[in-house]
Amino acid sequence: MFRAIADVLRQIGGAVATVVTLPFRALARLFGGASSSTRSRKV
Repeated sequence: MFRAIADVLRQIGGAVATVVTLPFRALARLFGGASSSTRSRKV
């Protein structure tokens, strides 16, 4: 019983974590691409 509840909570936590980190990953990818492109332009 407790194991099933723990599994559900774990799945919910994982989903929340992915939803929360997705925008930050997108921002990091945008800034990472912008910084790498500016570096390549300077060189």
